[in-house]
Amino acid sequence: MKHLLILLISFQFLNTSAQVKESFINAIDFEIGKEISYGGNLNEGRFLDDLSWAWSSQNACFPKTQKYKFTGKHILFTGIIPAHSITTITLIPKHKKDNLSLYAYQINIGEDFVVPNLPYCITCEADHKWDYNKKGRKKQNHKRMVTNFTAINSSYRLIIGVTGADGLDESDFKIVIETVQYY
Repeated sequence: MKHLLILLISFQFLNTSAQVKESFINAIDFEIGKEISYGGNLNEGRFLDDLSWAWSSQNACFPKTQKYKFTGKHILFTGIIPAHSITTITLIPKHKKDNLSLYAYQINIGEDFVVPNLPYCITCEADHKWDYNKKGRKKQNHKRMVTNFTAINSSYRLIIGVTGADGLDESDFKIVIETVQYY
């Protein structure tokens, strides 16, 4: 019954774009040519018992070996990416020592897939603290970034997830969303 209620609340949110305080989803706007930021705290989110959606071949968001980096409370943001645009999301924790992770997935408008109920998506990207430096890439800092969410001829729904590693359940953060024109 509890899962049905959460699904109904999520469905209502996705169809009305109104913020539902009982859930962990927040409505956001995407505007071409503008950088928009939203703040939050993981304590407003909830734990996800099932992360298998992430390494499912229909989503391929992050590998199971990185699961522990996504075991904190999750808080979601969602909105519609305008057609003819590319969106980049940057996560900035208030305290640099907080180990936060970021993921985002793109779905068709009208689909109401909210993790952990994500049978498939158009694209999913994630960023988390690396276990070691990667050859040919700059040393990682406390910020996380996911890029290249593209809407060519149609608009799409983008759902952004912020979570903590190792069960982290409290951390202030800011997400910065940049949407640019795609020709």
